[in-house]
Amino acid sequence: MGEIIYKRVETDTELRQILELQKLNLKQNLSEDFIHTEGFVYVEHTFAVLKRMNEACPHFIAIKENQVIGYALCMLERFRRDVPVLEGMFNYIDKVLESKELSKLHYLVMGQICVDKAYRGKGVFRNLYNNYRLGLEHEYEAVITEVNAKNLRSLEAHKAIGFECLDRHIEENDHWELIIWKWN
Repeated sequence: MGEIIYKRVETDTELRQILELQKLNLKQNLSEDFIHTEGFVYVEHTFAVLKRMNEACPHFIAIKENQVIGYALCMLERFRRDVPVLEGMFNYIDKVLESKELSKLHYLVMGQICVDKAYRGKGVFRNLYNNYRLGLEHEYEAVITEVNAKNLRSLEAHKAIGFECLDRHIEENDHWELIIWKWN
């Protein structure tokens, strides 16, 4: 068995493998039991958008034996309209940062993070985030994301990394936590 390699996305094949892993973990494709114990991802990206996002700021991946086993997407603010389901999140981030006098904060959004079920609990999530920070902290002061409150595994994992709650809100009958990991 080969070792896990952490790197930034370089090929279309890697982008397609991200989309395959994403599809396997989309909330609508999972049972309630799986959602409760393993978590889920909420947003489905198109190849075209994922590629444009990668060209602007390459995503981070974990690879084992030439297969993507985990990913952390970089989503710059300029892509807020490219994934319509996330536009509300961006508007909410603007509002919260303004209210907390953080409107000048130079941040990016964790577009999504996911680890293949077979590799969970083995440090892949933490290593993806460590690489994310090392690769981006010279350009950004923080990373912000939203986690569905039902996704307890993800929420706990983010808080273990160092994320803190900025705000909680309800959107379309779902409870969300807006969280931030400040680097500087």
